[in-house]
Amino acid sequence: MKMKMGMEIPMGEEVRCAGKFCGKSLALVMNPVTDTVTHLVVKETHFPNMERLVSVDEVTKTTPESIELKCTKDQLETMETFSEKQFVHVDSPRYSPVGMTIFASPYVIADPAATWITVEKEHLPPNESAIRRNAEVEATDGRIGKVDEFLVDPETCHITHLVMREGHLWGKKDVVIPIKSVDHFYEDTVYLKLNKKEVEKLPTIPIHRGILS
Repeated sequence: MKMKMGMEIPMGEEVRCAGKFCGKSLALVMNPVTDTVTHLVVKETHFPNMERLVSVDEVTKTTPESIELKCTKDQLETMETFSEKQFVHVDSPRYSPVGMTIFASPYVIADPAATWITVEKEHLPPNESAIRRNAEVEATDGRIGKVDEFLVDPETCHITHLVMREGHLWGKKDVVIPIKSVDHFYEDTVYLKLNKKEVEKLPTIPIHRGILS
């Protein structure tokens, strides 16, 4: 089935700067009020593998396997970093600070003997959210899948659909969910307005596919 929905924004895929491989897409940064994409997060290929905030205006072309940027690799290296490591002193074992993630797991408790932990702090534009591939998707009656990618209107950068991958319900299919069916985003989880049976009725597309047209 062919579906005319606009530009795919894949995550976890190759990024090319002025035609040369320069990194991988890690996340999509969006304004949850207007449902528009503002930035991509690109992880550089070379050490120390910095994660950069790249304006969506730099995107010239996308496919399910790659994103093309008009900037050069050198220009990418000058862009704002998305995250940074910080060392935080703790007096006793506890959960990670709000807005930060302990590297081993978001919920790992520090070693009782440790006085310092390493955390990662994300730099996001005000009032915006970052959604990564494999972020959880929750229907009104429970978890239903994981984020695969987004479909975006190339003229307005408005997100039109969320593409969700699910294993046991649809097999090797991705489910195409209209953005109007998304209730909200919170802590790397997408919450839908639909229940599981309603999601089952939505269109699906093969996971291994070409460009939508």
